[in-house]
Amino acid sequence: MLIDVVAPGDYRLLGDTRDDAAGEAFDKSAKLLGLPYPGGPQLAALAATAPGDKFSFPRPMLDRPGFEFSFSGLKTAVSLAVQAAPLDARRRADIAASAEAAIVDTLVQKSLRALDATGRAALVVAGGVGANVALRQRLAESVARRGGRVYYPRIEFCTDNAAMIAVAGMARLQAGCTEPLAVCARARWPLTELTPLGR
Repeated sequence: MLIDVVAPGDYRLLGDTRDDAAGEAFDKSAKLLGLPYPGGPQLAALAATAPGDKFSFPRPMLDRPGFEFSFSGLKTAVSLAVQAAPLDARRRADIAASAEAAIVDTLVQKSLRALDATGRAALVVAGGVGANVALRQRLAESVARRGGRVYYPRIEFCTDNAAMIAVAGMARLQAGCTEPLAVCARARWPLTELTPLGR
């Protein structure tokens, strides 16, 4: 997701994924390559041993305006590459590196597009894919060239949803946002439906 943070608790959704998210693209590509779960870190480690330009995998939805993502076509392209020839160590590394390059290119270009559209100078990366070293390097370099800055959680917190929820809850409590003790479970709660802090 690409989200414009107007203020703490005040979010504007710019773009979401139409099908597979970036993390799923990493995990599913890794599974196709026979790598163990969790696939993202395994694929990234293998990708670091190859150049990343052997396969011309699609950069989904970069050829049209907007901020939406779609990675299902990339998964299909990886599957076809896996099936096209015997999967020796070199070919497996080349596919991994090319898949990572496609995902990183897509995320970086869409992120830069979002910064242009919003006029923001700061980009915050959250979630499991934020642990990817290639993504961190490319984003840091690209945003710095524009005079901006990228912020990431420490690696150990990239996939720690409990820590993210606790920090968000603490900020709301400190702002005086409280709820009755009655339990009201919600299976989905879009960020755009949250009450901004201080209201």
